Amino acid sequence: MNPLSDFIIDVNNVSMKFNMSKEKVDNIKEYIVRLVKGRIKITEFWALKDISLSIRRGESLGIVGVNGSGKSTLLKVIAGVMKPTTGSIGVYGTVAPLIELGAGFDYELTARENIFLNGAILGYSRAAMSAKFEEIMDFSELQEFVDVPIKNFSSGMVARLGFAIATISRPDILIADEILGVGDYKFQLKCEQRMNEIISTGATIILVSHAIEQIEKMCTHTAWINKGRLMAFGPTSEIAPQYMASLQ
Repeated sequence: MNPLSDFIIDVNNVSMKFNMSKEKVDNIKEYIVRLVKGRIKITEFWALKDISLSIRRGESLGIVGVNGSGKSTLLKVIAGVMKPTTGSIGVYGTVAPLIELGAGFDYELTARENIFLNGAILGYSRAAMSAKFEEIMDFSELQEFVDVPIKNFSSGMVARLGFAIATISRPDILIADEILGVGDYKFQLKCEQRMNEIISTGATIILVSHAIEQIEKMCTHTAWINKGRLMAFGPTSEIAPQYMASLQ
């Protein structure tokens, strides 16, 4: 944590480039051979272009934009999952990314086994996960499926278990990508309440959601992104109406 700044996240002129091939190849060996011989045409795609924004401690950020605008890419850069092509990211605190719920699960293992596996991935000891085990199961509402391999779970059940595990900690920064649509409406309210509890500890939330009402309820500031560019950034009360008007 940076004691000299009241900013918890500082994004400076961040751009993210992907090299894309439009040609179809049957295997990696053929791709490499054709690439070396110059027979593969690579095109550049800039998912983010010169994004700059800062969030102070105690503030929360919503990110809005149509599909393909670069929202999830920005989240992954802030979370440290991706390194930007240019620019820099300053993150001053512990981060819990809820980007792909259940991404670390082994689908051949049971829910019980995956709780301890995910706990280890997140850096928790077996004793710590044992202490949190009942809380995780109660929150996910999957007690009767605790010893069922999760390959037999629906996608909603997997996401519920992943959310319950990922939110047992109280991080400085919680990064969430479209995860408040988990399960039915009653469970969505539970997820929203859990996130509000985390916010109440002084944590910063960074939330991507197509549900603008969630952004308005949970985020003090909003960044509107379109085609990788920052269209507007400021208080949610100002930016949300601008974004909604652009969709009409």
